[in-house]
Amino acid sequence: MTARGRTTSVLVTTVGAGDRSRRSDRLVVEEPLQLRLDGHLVATTMRTPGHDYELAAGFCFTEGLLAGAPVRTVRYCALGPASETDFNVVEVGSGGAPVPTPRLGTTTSSCGLCGAASIEALQARLAPLAAPVPLDAGVLASVADRVQSSQQLFAATGSAHAAAAFDPVTGEVSLVREDIGRHNAVDKVVGRLVLDGGLPATGRGLFVSGRASFEIVQKAWAAGFGLVAAVSGPSALAVETARAANLALVGFLRRGSMNVYAP
Repeated sequence: MTARGRTTSVLVTTVGAGDRSRRSDRLVVEEPLQLRLDGHLVATTMRTPGHDYELAAGFCFTEGLLAGAPVRTVRYCALGPASETDFNVVEVGSGGAPVPTPRLGTTTSSCGLCGAASIEALQARLAPLAAPVPLDAGVLASVADRVQSSQQLFAATGSAHAAAAFDPVTGEVSLVREDIGRHNAVDKVVGRLVLDGGLPATGRGLFVSGRASFEIVQKAWAAGFGLVAAVSGPSALAVETARAANLALVGFLRRGSMNVYAP
């Protein structure tokens, strides 16, 4: 597969137990994606190619850029042939969203593009959820297992995060997306729901394969998820945000055990 795909191959030297060998290794691809809304530059983020329309729509929604306006169109590079920009520019058309303020600089895959600088800013545009969803350690453990079995990119490279939408009562996983960035994987899930008319995600849970940071919780809140379940721990600000949102937050979800941090 070429670098235009989701993985690429390189030769590596494996060293161990006094032995050295050369072999081919699969690496996850990381490329910049420029996001535009109604002809205006929004941001550039580093992502793994694939589900780019979902990423663009999800980002515009979770960052509050749409301000209630619908997503009417999503397409590559409205300024010319998409091949000229290597399919790395996506335009979202809303027909009604306010003009966005560009986020200057390229964001790396390890951090989110957080338009809300504080919990107070989130509370100004998002109401607390009506009620968090029920928590069952056994059900949530089954969700982690089901998502892991769907992580094809992680299985190939060991370097991709996953996000998934699931039913916290039955454990059924309805949607899984992978990306080198945790926040991108979440935006791809939310973007798919936006494009399918599936928001708000009332009564559903959001699973993430890494830690639960502030940007993950605020994106879940914006989408209406009642639960965020993470394999690793949350940040202090993520916990504070989840409690302000009345959103259930679970961390260290492993082998049938978990830590409940909120509400």
